[in-house]
Amino acid sequence: MDNAPQYVIEMLHITKEFPGIKANDDITLQLKKGEIHALLGENGAGKSTLMSILFGLYQPEEGVIKKDGKEVQINNPNDATALHIGMVHQHFKLIDVFTVLDNIILGAEDTKLGFLQKKEARRKVQALSDRYGLKVDLDAKIEDITVGMQQRVEILKMLYRENEVLIFDEPTAVLTPQEIEELMEIMRGLTREGKSILFISHKLNEIMEVADRVTVLRKGRYVGTVETKDVTKEELSRMMVGRPVQLVVEKGEAHPAEPVLKVKNLRVVSKLYKKDAVKNVSFEVRAGEIVCVAGIDGNGQTELIHALTGLEKAAGGSVELCGRDISSASIRARSLTGMSHIPEDRHKHGLILDYTLEQNLVLQKYYEPRFQSHGFIRFDAVREYARNLIEQYDVRSGQGPLTVTRSMSGGNQQKAIIAREIDRDLPLIVAVQPTRGLDVGAIEYIHKQLVAQRDAGKAVLLVSLELDEVMNLSDRILVMYEGEIVGEFDPRRVTVEELGLYMAGAKKQKEAFA
Repeated sequence: MDNAPQYVIEMLHITKEFPGIKANDDITLQLKKGEIHALLGENGAGKSTLMSILFGLYQPEEGVIKKDGKEVQINNPNDATALHIGMVHQHFKLIDVFTVLDNIILGAEDTKLGFLQKKEARRKVQALSDRYGLKVDLDAKIEDITVGMQQRVEILKMLYRENEVLIFDEPTAVLTPQEIEELMEIMRGLTREGKSILFISHKLNEIMEVADRVTVLRKGRYVGTVETKDVTKEELSRMMVGRPVQLVVEKGEAHPAEPVLKVKNLRVVSKLYKKDAVKNVSFEVRAGEIVCVAGIDGNGQTELIHALTGLEKAAGGSVELCGRDISSASIRARSLTGMSHIPEDRHKHGLILDYTLEQNLVLQKYYEPRFQSHGFIRFDAVREYARNLIEQYDVRSGQGPLTVTRSMSGGNQQKAIIAREIDRDLPLIVAVQPTRGLDVGAIEYIHKQLVAQRDAGKAVLLVSLELDEVMNLSDRILVMYEGEIVGEFDPRRVTVEELGLYMAGAKKQKEAFA
């Protein structure tokens, strides 16, 4: 009797190179049927590259891929789909102007005599949605739904194609704690039905909770594969980063001073539904404190930040920064008045992806005298500045300042934005999910940076969906639910469970906001 484990996917001795960087260096990964296998590693360790090879987006220089023991050639995503391999990408591959339903069936449409059978497709998608608890509005356009909803659309896309091997690339980076719990349950349900899951994540808690085995990569190399039940979070983080990592933020007492940002009765109309997304919100952020807006995705946080930073017009109320009314100021005027912004969507609002890293790092400064002379850019000054920031913030890229930003890993793109915004040294930092999609080493670094900014007397307004981050970093927590602030808390005196009730709308502090 043959006792060898049956591997549904084997990636053997895979090597992949890009200009200036060996993204995968002789990596072997084996996925058993019906298991959740986590792939763990720092930003830029080569996890997404390895999965992109399996999905046919890249071709390896060396190595073979086997499916059910037979060697296969995956030249493009259509080959992967034919082999029943599906992937949810870290940055979703959805068409903004299409509806949810159109995105799910795109490329796998049912037709009869050349006509699209949408009714049948809708029925099938609705059945999948009900079965796995993935509630989405099938007629909403992608550009109008939250990132958490887009995540569900990607999962439904895979299930609609009846894939057996499911690759989740950072699936929880954009989800709330409740949605993460639901996703874990969905993943367990999928494996019970015989599907096999490859799960890329930086989040040790999730890996410990849901994965059967973990393969760790570091700087493009294979470190080892372990059974989750046999290791601790500390051991995994050491394997991944190569040194012990502080998993808890160290910070002293806050010493708040004068208010830097004052928001009064702010109203913002929702683009999607003709009602207020932000309803008469008032709060202050003082110099020397971190105030966190917590809440489940889609409760008005995005619209609030867009109104504060000038990305959207407010319908009413006022915003005051450093004593000046900036309610109707332009984005640059707000920026020059003293606002740094680490945006929620790094691709849409944070970077110009086809620019080089050095160009992105001076986006907010290129017009300053040190970077230009009589309207001409001083490229040597830009390069020198970029080199310093890249080194200081450990931004990893194949060709240093000349790397095209699109080719960098998501985490390193995020580090570049954080480097640019913190280095501007302004009185207010608006940080929206600053550690989304980052590994423990990078999270530790960014948390230290934000605390250092607070201690240097800056005001920090943080928006986060990560309850650990909310509890660890904040000096004050404001909970948003359906466009209103329903509670204000001291993180030292509130439990995660209590916050969860306010975030879900089950409780509200009447007296504080009467």
